[in-house]
Amino acid sequence: MPDRETMPSAPAPEVSERAAALPQDALRIASGYAFTGPALHLGALLWEGQCLPDAQIRVPLAMLNRHGLVAGATGTGKTKTLQLIAEQLSAQGVPVFLADVKGDLSGIAAPGRPDARVEGRAADVHQRWAATGFPAQYLALGGNGHGVPVRATVTGFGPVLLAKVLRLNRTQEQSLALIFHYADSKGLELIDLKDLRAVVTFLTSDEGRPELRSVGGLSAATAGVILRSLTAFEAQGASGFFGEPEFDTAELLRTGEDGRGVVSVLELSALQDRPQLFSTFLMWLLADLFHDLPELGDVDKPRLVFFLDEAHLLFDDASEAFLESITQTVRLIRSKGVGVFFVTQSPKDVPADVLAQLGNRVQHALRAFTPDDQKALSATVRTFPKSPYDLEEVLTNLGTGEAVVTVLSERGAPTPVAATRLRAPESLMGPLGQEALERAVAGSPSYERYARAVDRESAYERLGRGRGAKGPDEMRDTAPERPGRAQEQPSMAERVVESGVFTSLARSVGTQIGREITRSLFGTARRSGRRRR
Repeated sequence: MPDRETMPSAPAPEVSERAAALPQDALRIASGYAFTGPALHLGALLWEGQCLPDAQIRVPLAMLNRHGLVAGATGTGKTKTLQLIAEQLSAQGVPVFLADVKGDLSGIAAPGRPDARVEGRAADVHQRWAATGFPAQYLALGGNGHGVPVRATVTGFGPVLLAKVLRLNRTQEQSLALIFHYADSKGLELIDLKDLRAVVTFLTSDEGRPELRSVGGLSAATAGVILRSLTAFEAQGASGFFGEPEFDTAELLRTGEDGRGVVSVLELSALQDRPQLFSTFLMWLLADLFHDLPELGDVDKPRLVFFLDEAHLLFDDASEAFLESITQTVRLIRSKGVGVFFVTQSPKDVPADVLAQLGNRVQHALRAFTPDDQKALSATVRTFPKSPYDLEEVLTNLGTGEAVVTVLSERGAPTPVAATRLRAPESLMGPLGQEALERAVAGSPSYERYARAVDRESAYERLGRGRGAKGPDEMRDTAPERPGRAQEQPSMAERVVESGVFTSLARSVGTQIGREITRSLFGTARRSGRRRR
């Protein structure tokens, strides 16, 4: 690998001799970033309108599992900051996950193009810039875009996250959880949306009403609302995101042959009109990682750093249960070696309980055109440690590619607030060409595993077979009664569970049915014994 400053950095226990000549306040700030261990280089200190390249602003590699926030108004350079951090993490052997909402992060695999702006920025901050591409894999939700398809089973997604994308209220969310519990207990696998719709349709049918009464607290009216929401959700084209093969989040933990971390780029530009869907899917990926990864405690470097772009979409209209689950996941996943960065316009977009756990902050410029903007600006300033800067003035006057930074030192204490001119990314700042992207996707080691959707027998087919192979839309018909058995007619679910097909399947596919289903903080499900690669 090339010898560049973005590789593991040389120890810098003290500020340089030239930096020692800085003004006293600037020297105090620079001293707060003189770390001894490996660190990422963010840029150079800005002081009284001048860029001071001898005062380098860095973040310790070991502190990047303490989470972070990248915030700022549109057009201030947040995306390039993500790219800059992702490149250096990859160079130090740390896998990265990037949500590419605008479609301009795919270029991280290709060397950048030098121009006057890049060369000027590199000179400003004393960066030895070298055009470099980084190992990347490209993903797409349900194959909607250019990338290896990422799907989740309905069971794996769980009721809490599904309630979020269906826009259910708290009561309806609890009712959906009861439906999942019912399906779990009856061995009715929920692989895709038609499976869940078949179970709800059955429970709201004449034949299924006795079963509905056995599901405590679930009313027919609420089940009907859930069914209508599911139907509308399918009509929006959501079916392709649910099914098998389910994406194994171990794919996000890969490193390349040269030891650099693979950058997983999830293309979301085709889903910008469905923000709740993609933001909740991002949380599913994180919840899946949380469920499966072992505890590590303090680590020299993260196992993975996960960037959640458009983070405010996670919290808009979120239920209390959903917010509690996010807070718990962020709090606990640190000890599993995973760092989470929320990317949004303003810190106020993130709930206080989550914001309090974000130890690393890169705050780009904010605008103060309206009274609400001014209020948000003042609130943002109050979230920073005390500093010699007039932060309200600094934050409204930062240029593109400049930010106010505070991170956690190697001792875990906040560093001094530092206005910073950020470095330039070394990979391509823009989308990868169409042909190059298609070649990269087709050449991915994961492509063959996930490219083709599989629709095996699950709740939809089993409930249909129980009705003489009729489809779930026909399950409202009254079942024919057998002479002398009108009062003893077994329920549909009982016939399914007792059938030879179910028994055979439970015996032969023990990893899919007939084994314990465990649910995580989000209600996402994993069966015991799931093999991790």
